Amino acid sequence: MNLIPLAERMRPQSFDDVIGQQHVLGPGKPLRVAFESGEPHSMILWGPPGVGKTTLARLMADSFNAEFIALSAVLSGVKDIREAVERAQLIRANSGRRTILFVDEVHRFNKSQQDAFLPHVESGLFTFIGATTENPSFEVNSALLSRAAVYVLKSLTEDDLGAMIDRACHEELDGLQFQPEAREMLVASADGDGRKLLNNLEIVARSAQAKGLDIVNSDVLAECLGDALRRFDKGGDAFYDQISALHKSVRGSNPDGALYWLTRMLDGGTDPRYLARRIVRMAWEDIGLADPRAMTIANDAANTYERLGSPEGELALAQAVIYLAVAAKSNAGYMAYNQARAFVAKDKSRPVPEHLRNAPTKLMKELGYGKLYRYAHDEPEAYAAGETYLPDGIREPNWYQPVPRGLEAKIGDKLAHLRELDREARKNMK
Repeated sequence: MNLIPLAERMRPQSFDDVIGQQHVLGPGKPLRVAFESGEPHSMILWGPPGVGKTTLARLMADSFNAEFIALSAVLSGVKDIREAVERAQLIRANSGRRTILFVDEVHRFNKSQQDAFLPHVESGLFTFIGATTENPSFEVNSALLSRAAVYVLKSLTEDDLGAMIDRACHEELDGLQFQPEAREMLVASADGDGRKLLNNLEIVARSAQAKGLDIVNSDVLAECLGDALRRFDKGGDAFYDQISALHKSVRGSNPDGALYWLTRMLDGGTDPRYLARRIVRMAWEDIGLADPRAMTIANDAANTYERLGSPEGELALAQAVIYLAVAAKSNAGYMAYNQARAFVAKDKSRPVPEHLRNAPTKLMKELGYGKLYRYAHDEPEAYAAGETYLPDGIREPNWYQPVPRGLEAKIGDKLAHLRELDREARKNMK
């Protein structure tokens, strides 16, 4: 019996052997052009599990006759990064060969760990290839992201997976065959993941060999794979599409849709802690101050999961999703924050007005720091009408625009009243 896993034995040895990803690997497509250029460049390969990210990195190293160094962000730390850098330096000094440094699940590295690669990418010590199942826009540092091209890989289609079965059966499994229904079930069990397909195929092939079978039917398949068959997805939706569907169902106030996508992802093996983080994000982004209880419930659900684990803690996540779906919606805080960030990013650095400055020393007080500050609690309605809190030269931007729903409807009424007090106060100052 061959002790090397089938998935490893079937790993493509050339780009022509790669099944799927023709949108980036076909003739004239971006990755194909990159490989044929003769000059490697740093890149991020973004896609769901089992679609060929590691394979493509290895093929790039072979194509450019480069040394291949692999790190896993799940298992590696600063020490491993340092050793990889030292090894790349030795390779360049001793042989002059290029080095390709491959970092699997790069999103698991924190900011400082990701930053450690930057000077070596810039110096050309190695070509950096990161693989991630998470959106690199959110999970990869902007400095590293700006130095790497991003290629989006897709879940394998049913045709791709069928071709993978045919090749494996012909090359490694002595011509093993499947009845049509069993073949369809096997393809569906992989959910677009080539590695999962080959692992399942290997389990079935061993059972068939033990039973002396040349053709596998659906009963044999069900006996071999059991619960793995329950998790198949005929649509082959990618992981990040499913989380998008969950988020949009919550935003769209559809509790059934939100529950469907939550349970679909839990059933498919998604880390509940990841879902808990996304649920908290949804509360802040799409509900905000229209219902501040949503943030509390989302955080409490995440904490409950940490305490109870699976499956008990998943009920807390489900009820949080229901609450978020039916809660009043507002993205006013989210929009205001984004506008403020965009303004500050392009604006000049403005000094803090003197009346808002801290004055802990005698000299600062003599310079007028804080002198004209009006203590709001001493003013009518605890509001210093007409006071300004922005640097000189900035007009009131009114970034925050409460929606007429939930608590924000009351917030909007209060702000309208305070602005009227401002107008009256400024009129009297003239």
